[in-house]
Amino acid sequence: MKEGIHPTNYRECAFKDMSTGDVTIIRSCAPSKESIKVDGNEYPLVKMEVSSYSHPYYTGKQKLLDTAGRVDKFRSRYGKLSKE
Repeated sequence: MKEGIHPTNYRECAFKDMSTGDVTIIRSCAPSKESIKVDGNEYPLVKMEVSSYSHPYYTGKQKLLDTAGRVDKFRSRYGKLSKE
């Protein structure tokens, strides 16, 4: 690693998903004015609105659209008007 190019405040931080309350501890340079105690250790707290704990894609609660059915419906309705 080169000297003088890396951030000096790289430390373990607690990232908290505010909608589910789940906390993840990872190393980061994210600024924080608050702190939280996790397992007896105090970490800088970074609050998040969405994380993998609450994002619909990762939780399996994503709504899927039937795009194939919509395309077929569009073609059956307006396919006669197109010049092929």
